[in-house]
Amino acid sequence: MRRFHSYGPVDREQHFCVERRELVRQCTDYLIGNPDKEGHYFTLWGPRQTGKTWLMRQVGEKISQEHGKKFLTAYFSMQGIVIKDNDPDEIFLDRVPRLFLDGSDLEIAPPGTWEELTFLFHRRKALFDRPLILFIDEFDSLPQGVIDRLVSLFRDIYLSREKYLLHGLALIGVRAVLGIESESGSPFNIQRSLHVPNLTMEEVEKLFLQYRQESGQETEPAVTEKLCEVTRGQPGLVSWFGELLTEKFNPGKDTPISAEVWEETYRRACTTEWNNTVLNLIKKAEGKYRSHVLKLFTRSDVPFSIRAKWCNYLYLNGIIDYDRGSDAKGGKANICRFSSPFIQLAIYDALTYHFVDEHVPFLAVDPLDDLSDVLDAPVLNVPALIRRYRDYLERLEAGGLNPWKDQPRRADMHLTEAVGHFHLYAWLREAVGRYCVVSPEFPTGNGRVDLRLGCGDKEGVIEVKSFTNLREHREAVGQASDYAKKLGLDRITLVTFIPTEDENVLEKLSGEETMGNVRVSVSAIGWT
Repeated sequence: MRRFHSYGPVDREQHFCVERRELVRQCTDYLIGNPDKEGHYFTLWGPRQTGKTWLMRQVGEKISQEHGKKFLTAYFSMQGIVIKDNDPDEIFLDRVPRLFLDGSDLEIAPPGTWEELTFLFHRRKALFDRPLILFIDEFDSLPQGVIDRLVSLFRDIYLSREKYLLHGLALIGVRAVLGIESESGSPFNIQRSLHVPNLTMEEVEKLFLQYRQESGQETEPAVTEKLCEVTRGQPGLVSWFGELLTEKFNPGKDTPISAEVWEETYRRACTTEWNNTVLNLIKKAEGKYRSHVLKLFTRSDVPFSIRAKWCNYLYLNGIIDYDRGSDAKGGKANICRFSSPFIQLAIYDALTYHFVDEHVPFLAVDPLDDLSDVLDAPVLNVPALIRRYRDYLERLEAGGLNPWKDQPRRADMHLTEAVGHFHLYAWLREAVGRYCVVSPEFPTGNGRVDLRLGCGDKEGVIEVKSFTNLREHREAVGQASDYAKKLGLDRITLVTFIPTEDENVLEKLSGEETMGNVRVSVSAIGWT
């Protein structure tokens, strides 16, 4: 029986897969172009684990089936080309014989120069007995200098097509194939570009239909619905969850894979299970554009622009996507959103540890405090819990510790709102994590984080804001009230971080008021 597979290319004889015929056809048409004249040189791009290598293999098979021996296909993978020396050009040229042997079963001598490499594709060289269609996978793994050299080489060949046997070319990768890092711009001024999209709901359902037919085990429709919702069809993640559901956390072939099984699997995926794709995305989110990632957790109107370096980096690497929305002025715009709720949660959880010193010698709550006024009240007393948080910050200050030191700040040198989100979230988990489920919620799907507390049959919602001025503070209170109504709640807590230590100011901004039958409790917390 076949199985789900999430690492490396899918083999249709061993793994569940969808054919994606239209995508294969489009890619094939690009490469073939006019079979009797010339095909296209183009780029195939997408984040890690989206099926680029699998697509390349499917296209190669289709070309062989439809055109017989009219074309020779060759596959070069740059993944194994390790270049660490000071002369990357020479090192790469020394690796060329291996590329030809592995990718086309041809033995050649190492070219001494780039001109000699170009000549290998010349008609007079007679290295190939027919027009060549070349796939170059993992193009991003090469040093930028080598990438620029190769792009220039292929551009020169393209401009003199009648002299060469390179009929079609596909460069496959994430960013380099689009010329993002190159000072010379796009790889080809004649290029086409093909993006590998996520799986549709119908395609995900086909995968699980294959599983049901071959295993005989039922899966409830809610499982595939939730799977599509949290992954948005990202192929590698869909297959990974397929592995977890049907293998590691499978309740047994005689028991359907139910919504309850899904909930447990998703919880484990968020807390105990390793996934290389997720780890890679977290590493990139924690990198040079971390401040922009943090902003996405506090705003739902961040404009999306492929011209912005941070934006195209996060987009092309699969951290963010874009959607139609409204900008800060209420106008229509493309706005940033995370690529999927699961990735958003994984990044949020990982970034939390950047804002909390796990070795601070202070307990989150006094050990003699049983939290009875918080947990045993008729409704969850969130304001009383936030008072404990203020007490905790005061203990840190008295002990000479500043949790806000070296944290991200805005242009006006005030701390960014995200700092408060993450620090309060981490404290809540430590303070009441044994009694309550503490979780970040992303109600807009593309920004703005609410902190949710589920303590048995009691629940509470906390919104976190960074104080800018009194007018915006009043607007935040009204927005919190409106949001509580949408959730069907009659109370909500608004925590406002304000850059002052003046207790009179904090007291004036704190308190409770009822707006539209919703009790809004406001807690102002000073930070500097």
